[in-house]
Amino acid sequence: MTETITELHLTSAPVVNVGMLIRRPAAEVFEAFVDPAVTSKFWFTGGSGRLAPGAEVRWEWAMYGVSADVRVTAFEEPHRIAIEWGTSGQDDWTAVEWTFEARPEGTLVNITNQGFKGTGDDVCATACDAMQGFAFTLAAAKAYLEHGIELNVVADHFPDAHVEGWKQ
Repeated sequence: MTETITELHLTSAPVVNVGMLIRRPAAEVFEAFVDPAVTSKFWFTGGSGRLAPGAEVRWEWAMYGVSADVRVTAFEEPHRIAIEWGTSGQDDWTAVEWTFEARPEGTLVNITNQGFKGTGDDVCATACDAMQGFAFTLAAAKAYLEHGIELNVVADHFPDAHVEGWKQ
């Protein structure tokens, strides 16, 4: 028998943490997340500029008609990137950190996302969505960086949500 939870009370804030080994050198993997010309091959469709110390850029997912404003809060090449991202004028900003650990077989990339806001239900739903999205992103980055394959997992995850006229 399954118990139905009608109200959720959090005792600590959820923190998303996903990781993936990418069999490429740390400097190359780091650069893939810094340069929107590369990142757009596995995550978003466009970025207004490179990530750099103190940079403020905008990332776009054209297939969904959405974008996010990004502020770089830490930049330690090729080991760590930290950002705050959200929508201008809204209280949806969260903190994201990527770490790039060089290993003999490649680079272990870890992504942490925290600072979700809203009710317990809202926070849990947003954290779950973020975990799924970052897991897709890492899998797609792995396929692209190791094999040159664009999986399109971000675009294909919600094909019914694509904006009219968007072409891949």
